[in-house]
Amino acid sequence: MDLGLILEMAVAGYGDRVACTGPHRAVTYAELSRAAAGGALLARAAGADAIVFVAPNHVAYPIAVFSAAAAGLPCVPINYRLADNQLEALVARHPRALVVTERVPLPGVDPARCLSPHDFVDRSLSAGPLGPSEAGAPGGPDDVAVILYTSGTSGVPKAAILRHRHLAAYVLGTIEFAGAGEDEGALVTVPPYHIAGLANVLSNLYSGRRISYLDPFDPAVWLARVRDEGITQAMVVPTMLARIVTHLDGQDARVPTLRTLSYGGSRMPLPVLEEALSRFGDTGFVNAYGLTETSSTIAVLGPDDHQAALIGNDPVARGRLASVGQVVPGVEAQVRDERGRALPVGEPGLIVVRGAQISGEYDGESSLDDEGWFPTKDRGWVDADGYLFIEGRDDDTIIRGGENISPAEIEDVFVRHPKVSDVAVVGVPDDEWGQRIAAVVCVDPTGPTADELRAWARSQLRSSRTPDIIEFADELPRTHTGKLLRREVLARLQASSGP
Repeated sequence: MDLGLILEMAVAGYGDRVACTGPHRAVTYAELSRAAAGGALLARAAGADAIVFVAPNHVAYPIAVFSAAAAGLPCVPINYRLADNQLEALVARHPRALVVTERVPLPGVDPARCLSPHDFVDRSLSAGPLGPSEAGAPGGPDDVAVILYTSGTSGVPKAAILRHRHLAAYVLGTIEFAGAGEDEGALVTVPPYHIAGLANVLSNLYSGRRISYLDPFDPAVWLARVRDEGITQAMVVPTMLARIVTHLDGQDARVPTLRTLSYGGSRMPLPVLEEALSRFGDTGFVNAYGLTETSSTIAVLGPDDHQAALIGNDPVARGRLASVGQVVPGVEAQVRDERGRALPVGEPGLIVVRGAQISGEYDGESSLDDEGWFPTKDRGWVDADGYLFIEGRDDDTIIRGGENISPAEIEDVFVRHPKVSDVAVVGVPDDEWGQRIAAVVCVDPTGPTADELRAWARSQLRSSRTPDIIEFADELPRTHTGKLLRREVLARLQASSGP
């Protein structure tokens, strides 16, 4: 199956429904299909080798995704917030692309190859039906559907390749076709260049849910849109949920139509989650864990698990709030040691996954082993009931005196301090111990001091896990999807300590 067939199914099932809305624009499923055909015609007429999307959330984004599929080309969403030199370097990898962008002229791109999102929608809808020779061959299961550039949190972005069969496997394995009622709407705030932005297009379209785009994110506007539009489903990253909770300032969210609130993209601080659960009433919370290379979600902690953590006194159920839930159907997960041997329940190690939705392909080279397993580079463990706990990235692990220490364990202790709003823990090189533990902490203006924080940590952690270095910052470097840029934290620490 390819993305074009998924769109055909949606049109046949509920073509007159509104598919997506944005500023001053809305298109039905039938119009989305027509625009995809017209967009494919525009791309072919331009001799394009891809459709590159460099813009915020917009109705033009799903049209670009399905236009590329109809033309047998990849769609390439790129972070529109990048500096000119970074943006030029990525777009240059697609020299004949048709570029949908608000930044005209775009560095290094012929203006004749650029269309604004508004113009792309208009011209796609008015391009007319495609003749057999005009559209070219649509994408097949093994063709490249989407290229997403990794966020570059640890180096130069790599091109993650997602083929039609990977994305179709994700949709078919996790989403119920036509499962949404005609009244259901999804509020999308995650950016189009993130795997969650793509997954929201595909999953909501397949289920028949209306997509409402919001960009940029603002907690007050987000709450108002949920209430005013009767939004039933939304997805946020942890930094967004933290801003919503702060904005509520102890008040209830008052969003009676919101049935499901999903979160993911980075680690969710437990204090933020616990406060959100108490403020959103009957809304069901879902933690979705996935990676770009896995075509989005591969594990889910569902509403029942969240509810079980809040009622009663079961420490196991409450402890599972720190997990990402159980793997979805069609995906297998294993925890292995450094030699590749499977580890028993409860023992931490390296997480590997496999399944039809797993790509694991970068720039045309596969990172899957001979048996199809993909190394996520996340460390974690699995409990007796199959709940997966993520400790963090393998290269984030601090090795102090031969002991492996997870930064997440220390960070979870710090964020429970009532005057700590954010924290990053990293390992800094040390001649005696190999690495020392350093924490960069964001606190409110009234404190606490470094000594008070160290005492707080020591009261809940072994002394070997108490940070040797504590520094303060107004904010931490993060991507726009909330991922902590640990390499930047470490660089700042090393710069402040001098030679």
